[in-house]
Amino acid sequence: MTQAQQLREAILAAPLETSNFGETPQPGTLYLPLSHLKALRLDAHVVVGGRGVGKSFWTAALQSEPLRRLLGLAASELKGIEVQAGFTIAENIDSYPNADVFDAFLAQKGDPYDLWRAVILRWIARQAGKAIPCDSWPNTVAWLKSNPEDVARLMQHPRDWKGLILFDALDRTSADWRRMDSIVQGLLRTVLWLKAYPGLYAKVFLRDDQAERTVFNFTDASKLTATKAELRWARHDLHGLLWQRLINAPDTHGEILRDICHSTPQENVWHVAPEMKSESDQQRKAFETLAGPWMGRDKRRGVPYTWSVSHLSDGRGQTSPRSFLAAIRQAAEDSLERYPTHEYALHYESIKRGIQKASEIRVQEMAEDYPWVPKALSVLSGMNVPMDFDTVQQKWEDAFPNARNINPTHLPAQHSDRSWDGVREDLQRLGLLETKKDGRIDMPDLYRVGFGLGRKGGVKPRT
Repeated sequence: MTQAQQLREAILAAPLETSNFGETPQPGTLYLPLSHLKALRLDAHVVVGGRGVGKSFWTAALQSEPLRRLLGLAASELKGIEVQAGFTIAENIDSYPNADVFDAFLAQKGDPYDLWRAVILRWIARQAGKAIPCDSWPNTVAWLKSNPEDVARLMQHPRDWKGLILFDALDRTSADWRRMDSIVQGLLRTVLWLKAYPGLYAKVFLRDDQAERTVFNFTDASKLTATKAELRWARHDLHGLLWQRLINAPDTHGEILRDICHSTPQENVWHVAPEMKSESDQQRKAFETLAGPWMGRDKRRGVPYTWSVSHLSDGRGQTSPRSFLAAIRQAAEDSLERYPTHEYALHYESIKRGIQKASEIRVQEMAEDYPWVPKALSVLSGMNVPMDFDTVQQKWEDAFPNARNINPTHLPAQHSDRSWDGVREDLQRLGLLETKKDGRIDMPDLYRVGFGLGRKGGVKPRT
């Protein structure tokens, strides 16, 4: 077996899956970009990031004491802290309400602020060994509102511990974005309320679009926005994460990859060396060992190290680790199937197909979050970008006589009341469209490929 074949099998054996459904991450997948360090600090109450950037990963990791220990000195203030989930992708009806509870509660004109405070009170009561009504969420809320002095005494009860409560996947609180905004705003008001009690901290993970709406429109919200942290991934961080996953592949697969990537062991886990966490010659040469120097037969086609990341960025220039790792895994699978004797583990044509696969995944995710988006963009399939907005608008008008009819069974685009300019604004805010300096509309490859649009000289959509 050649080195390229060994490396290809090692890549396929590595833990490159990034989706998290509430399970504790494997220690070998833990990678902390310096830019994420602020997000893990106790005083960062609001953490913002798009799909696939690590919100659910960090929510799950922070609940694990062994993983918090692995973070070491980088996040030393997390040592010895009690961590609780206040809302996550995994249902836990005794600890926090689910969407049905929120729906029923709001139907009775309840204030989400009270329901979120009930979540906090159940947590504090359990830690303090105090009994409060917990048979249903409405009863906990009723006790909270009827016994303000008891609530104050419970919250002020002396504690010999510090606590952090985490809130993630808040889009699952409601399918109606107006209602979800109300729920999120109530939560943020609750976080502000909690700040009055020393030793108790909250961390709310929000999608970019959630943080850009009206959820911060309340008194003293600036005290939260001042601590806001963002989960962003630079190119060198994505490559550092890739190698962190690769060197922890099982058995001999990990050994083969550690021969390429400098690493050090800690508690049965391998960690990439510092020079592999920055855009260094070592990092570039390591990826060249996997994918070769060019995206074709010569340098005119680009360099795999930069090409693989840049073609996965959205309209805001952001590339998610989920998209990047999915593209690399698909490239390895495609190379095994189509180019088994290629001199490198990843064939450049397979990297392009990896981009196609990552684009399809991203489009599926966008359809889950915003059902109106695929309806709006599917009518543009077969067209080439960049193109005039007038052309786009005509396509939309032919398919949907009214902008608010894009998705009649769910809420349409947030600003569809401003007609097609509002729809374009929402698509740009989500990173699906870009407006070039000459006014034409463009679409990043991450979405263009999945929605079936073309570009001269670009990655071809799948047929």
